[in-house]
Amino acid sequence: MKMKPTAQDVLLVIDVQNCFTPGGSLAVKEGDQIIPLINRLATAFEHVVLTQDWHTPGHISFASSHAGKKPFETTQLPYGTQVLWPDHCVQGTPGADLHKDLRIPHAELIIRKGYRKHMDSYSAFYEADGKTPTGLTGYLRDRGLTQVFLVGLATDFCVAWSAMDARKAGFAALVIEDACRGIDAGSSLAKAWADMLGAGVKRITSADIAV
Repeated sequence: MKMKPTAQDVLLVIDVQNCFTPGGSLAVKEGDQIIPLINRLATAFEHVVLTQDWHTPGHISFASSHAGKKPFETTQLPYGTQVLWPDHCVQGTPGADLHKDLRIPHAELIIRKGYRKHMDSYSAFYEADGKTPTGLTGYLRDRGLTQVFLVGLATDFCVAWSAMDARKAGFAALVIEDACRGIDAGSSLAKAWADMLGAGVKRITSADIAV
């Protein structure tokens, strides 16, 4: 039985931005290949929310902000272990723009995250300290939305953290696997799926959705 999205469901499209697609500074392999599928899936949902990584120049998550550190190394910050990234999705730059092929005119909200200079934010719901809210929880609750379907980039970071935080906030969460792509740095993809399934996130594919 295919699932038909209802008025209580929302499609959460995570970080389909130029920096995360081929040619970008933190490109996810095949990151652009999921865009036609995301556009098609979105037509089945009455409610769609987009997220956008939106970093300050010199953001604390950038390797360039830490002397002697290289991208993909880690460092300890007040809120925990931080993977250091190439500079990406800097506010107002072309790399931070949503990809030109993303066509979801009925999207109702864009949540920007990671704009606090001294804290990263993978999740659409909370900053990386796990406490500072983006406001998405209240928005979804106020609108009576109870189930979140997730697509986008990257499976093992922003999608996974968003899915687990959706569960933490009391929403049902389903990740549409073929409409995501992962970075998979040091087996991070397998760990992310284990963590998501452990949190009660459901793993589905686009074939499970009636479009």
